[in-house]
Amino acid sequence: MAKEENDVVSRTFRALVESADRKFARVRDLPLYGRAPQNHYFLKVFKAYMRLWKYQQENRSKLVDSGLNRWEIGEIASRIGQLYFNQYMRSSEARFLVEAYVFYEAILERKYFDAGGSGKAKVDVGVRFKELRFYARFLLVALILNKIDTVRLLAERFKGLVDDSKTNFRETNFKEWKLVVQEIFRFMEVDTAFTNVRPLRYCALFDSHPASRPCLARFHARKIVKFKDALLTSYHRNEVKFAELTLDTYRMMQCLEWEPSGSLYRKRPIESVHLNRPVESNENGTVIDHSGAASGLIDMNLAADLTDPTLPPNPRKAVLYRPSVTHLLAVMATICEELPPESVVLIYLSASGKAARSNLSQAESSGGSRKSSKEKVVSGAYSEQRSSVPESHCNGKRESSDYYDNYLWLGPRANGGSNALYPGDIIPFTRRPLFLIIDSDNSHAFKAERGEPAALLLSPLRPAFKNLSAVDTTHRGSQFTFFLTAPLQAFCQMVGLTSGDSDMGFYNGAEEMLSTAFSEWEVILCTSKGLDLVWAQVLSDPFLRRLILRSVLSVFCPPEDDEQYLPVCLPSLPSSVSARSEVVQSAVIRLANHLKVTDCFQFVGLEGTSKEYNLAIEAGGQEENISRAWLLLLV
Repeated sequence: MAKEENDVVSRTFRALVESADRKFARVRDLPLYGRAPQNHYFLKVFKAYMRLWKYQQENRSKLVDSGLNRWEIGEIASRIGQLYFNQYMRSSEARFLVEAYVFYEAILERKYFDAGGSGKAKVDVGVRFKELRFYARFLLVALILNKIDTVRLLAERFKGLVDDSKTNFRETNFKEWKLVVQEIFRFMEVDTAFTNVRPLRYCALFDSHPASRPCLARFHARKIVKFKDALLTSYHRNEVKFAELTLDTYRMMQCLEWEPSGSLYRKRPIESVHLNRPVESNENGTVIDHSGAASGLIDMNLAADLTDPTLPPNPRKAVLYRPSVTHLLAVMATICEELPPESVVLIYLSASGKAARSNLSQAESSGGSRKSSKEKVVSGAYSEQRSSVPESHCNGKRESSDYYDNYLWLGPRANGGSNALYPGDIIPFTRRPLFLIIDSDNSHAFKAERGEPAALLLSPLRPAFKNLSAVDTTHRGSQFTFFLTAPLQAFCQMVGLTSGDSDMGFYNGAEEMLSTAFSEWEVILCTSKGLDLVWAQVLSDPFLRRLILRSVLSVFCPPEDDEQYLPVCLPSLPSSVSARSEVVQSAVIRLANHLKVTDCFQFVGLEGTSKEYNLAIEAGGQEENISRAWLLLLV
């Protein structure tokens, strides 16, 4: 009788597993962009797994007697975590990301994939692949949540697991998993260069400037648009990435989210991962004991407790990894078509550009600067050397070949055609409110084709560093994107500082200086009478306003005022926040002096050298000197 009852329980369990897996496959294959109704499918698959999870809890002993393995429970929990993560990628709601983390962490703590816990001496290769996939997914979730300690722990365990797999399963090729290990360590090396500084996400403590609130109120009397959707993509050779998330899109993705303030979002000590009976605190401070880990209990009803009512929803983000041009345009069309009324979409494109060789001599003869082969600057995320990029107009007349020579390169080869994204391809999407960020060595080509009025942030054509030979620009991501997402870290990288050069108090002081400068610039920008309507209608959004302010900080003029090192804002921002404005230059000079890197700058208009400038500051003549300063970065 008992055996028959166990068989019935086992058959019911297997049927629930198959049903849940079929529903999961439908959700997994849905696109991660657009506003098509997907909640119906998500609720169905969620209910299926909730029913399955509850059934295995209630019948655990009978299922074990029927041959249930612990890794099968881990596989169910891993699927649930994957389901939550996919929903986060579709909605940008942080609560789904946190719930994915909860499930993955429970799998790790309870060692569901551990052969020792299953009573077997050795797992088979199929289970090992499931375990490797679990680690890769958990690493991605922990990385996006910025849980650096957890990422380090998982990366070491993941590497050890791949090494063990190569030893114990010699007949199986684990080359692809070895590449994944290399990816995560390469990503960590770049991303954790400044581990103790503030997060990339929008944090009210640092990014909210009360002084500008009365000034922002005036924009609500006019037409303003709400930031609802974003499309983020990058395509560079040899760019740093993990899974399908590149370093540049990772930074932009975090920059367009709120830093959650609820207690459940706070980092837990990494030691809790190792404990047999880990504890944590819920939102009201009650201690939760996970001593029942062996039972497989994981709470699937966390959503209500994880929502932070003090923060508005994050804008939805579609993150595309190395899309074709046709796929990119299709996604852009879908997002713009489904964009709610009175809303703006942000499109971030990071890719290398292509300029025709035939135009190089023409650019040089018209006054364009030419560097020797040793002085050519390599842009943030790829290693090819490029020629100078000509302007799209010469003597006020458009050259017939310019349209076909200026584009972004989205493909494995620079052969144009289907891999070329032309500025004209963007024009149809300007019929909707558009905030466009082009980060490329050919970004200025997008000055030519405008369509309807749109907000454009175009990166410099070349990065600027104190010592270019000491910077591996291939593996550090784009400098312009770095300024938009982490301005202090980008400034330190530019002048050759690392997190180990000074203590935290030193960097906290620099952060306060930047915050004060941004607050001052924000007031100037909001009260400017000459502010173009394109900027005025997006300035009320905190995310877009922060990007605009940070683009101001990235403005540095190299010797001879070479425009290749200058970003472009279209329409132009008021001159009060331009590169040559006193308020911008004085803030940068104060920051450089605090970081003790004034030797990296040349202050044209001051009598004397940087050393004499420092003496003038010590003598109390800072403001007088700053008011006459022209700031040029030595490269």
